[in-house]
Amino acid sequence: MNRYEGLNQAIVDQFAPRPGRQALLPELSEKAQVALMCRMLFREGWSEHIAGHITWRLPNGNILTNPWELSWDELTAKDIMTLDEKGKVIDGEWNITPAIGLHIQLHALRPEINVVIHNHAHWSGIWANLQKVPPIYDQAGAYCGEKLPIYNEYTGTFEDEHSTLSAAEALGESKWALLANHGSLVVGENLRQAHLRVITLEWRSKRAWEAEVAGGAQPLPPEEVEKLSRIDDNGFPFCWEAMARRELRADPNLVNDD
Repeated sequence: MNRYEGLNQAIVDQFAPRPGRQALLPELSEKAQVALMCRMLFREGWSEHIAGHITWRLPNGNILTNPWELSWDELTAKDIMTLDEKGKVIDGEWNITPAIGLHIQLHALRPEINVVIHNHAHWSGIWANLQKVPPIYDQAGAYCGEKLPIYNEYTGTFEDEHSTLSAAEALGESKWALLANHGSLVVGENLRQAHLRVITLEWRSKRAWEAEVAGGAQPLPPEEVEKLSRIDDNGFPFCWEAMARRELRADPNLVNDD
């Protein structure tokens, strides 16, 4: 990943370190970036055993994804699988989830979406089971806007082609969704944007649940949420790198391709 790939250049010009400063991350292969993403999001609560899948469509049309057999906190760069645009394995030593069809459908329906992430997340999963949209109570919960659809036509898991197409079409132009009695879904143009959306959704859901347990509170007004949500298009400066460095400190070998 380039030093500031995916960031709005105006933000970089205003806040970036002066030329000559140390790079925020070492050079990382594309597979290493997916492995890092899995580790980072596992720590955020997207961690239901071996459930969940991340896909990242590359400029050449190939798609990187995590293997079926491994949990997100144990896989490394060498475990990441490469698929063609139809979901056929072209590189890798593992299997892929039968539910990969949801991702393939989303990538096909929305050319601007290069990253698709699904898991049975902790905090947003509570709201998915309640079939309610969590209110926004603070700044960190507002970074990616207020609209959060609930896909509530539960038909089981996502192995069936018709159910995956239905879910993909129901998402429409949304950036994320709660899947009723199932889990959470986030899409993005790049890894940085998708990461911000996941961590914002989980933070928003966690704070909303805590407020509910505490007896309720006053959500942020929609106009304030709109002001804060503008950051979503630009990425949060340096957040992806900071969370990636945390995982590299814990396991420097996770990015090794061999």
